Amino acid sequence: MRHIWLLLMALALGQPVSAQFNEKPILNLQNEDLARFNWGYFLGFNQYDFKFEYKNDLDPTDILVSKSFGFNVGLIGEMRINEFLDLRFEPGLFYTQRDLGFPGFSSESDAIREVSSTYINFPLLLKVSTRRLGNFKPFVIGGFGAALNLGSNEDSPDDNSSGTFRMKRQVYNYEIGFGVDFYLEYFKFSPSIRGVFALTDELLRDEDPNSPWTGNIEAMKTRGIFVNFTFE
Repeated sequence: MRHIWLLLMALALGQPVSAQFNEKPILNLQNEDLARFNWGYFLGFNQYDFKFEYKNDLDPTDILVSKSFGFNVGLIGEMRINEFLDLRFEPGLFYTQRDLGFPGFSSESDAIREVSSTYINFPLLLKVSTRRLGNFKPFVIGGFGAALNLGSNEDSPDDNSSGTFRMKRQVYNYEIGFGVDFYLEYFKFSPSIRGVFALTDELLRDEDPNSPWTGNIEAMKTRGIFVNFTFE
């Protein structure tokens, strides 16, 4: 999937992007960054993971996480502060799946838990850019956000003893990344790579305090990486 996205990006850019690095390029969209407010949307892919903290680190029961690629889609609202700073709100939908492997079980139905998550993310970000260089402009971006996990199973009366892995619906996180704005003939195209890190514990524990699935877990926090392709 990653190779397909890279191919699509290369086809989308084509000759216009290579022209950005000419010694004296023809400047595209010269007034693009002068507006007080700007709008756009993004598409992309992600790979999420979990970071586990254990109550008993000497107990060799580390949980294995099998990761897969998911997808991102969302909208962008941007407020210009000055030439180098922009405040951005990027609400989006992020779908991902992680499979958890718990040691010590002989049955696969007990040892494997499929965790499918659909996050609706609400990040408030600060974008810090360099001065525009011809038709491109590098930037770094970061901020904080809240997310709702629609696949959390928080309201389920069942837990792992019945085969249901439960998580908290609401999670807070921070995000940091970097990218480049490319000023094409008709729109601004901005690929970026981001890291997201949960600030709060997401695990909803089983009723049994000695549960073999959740009893030794001190905290479970999402961490992940995603690539966005922004069109403005």
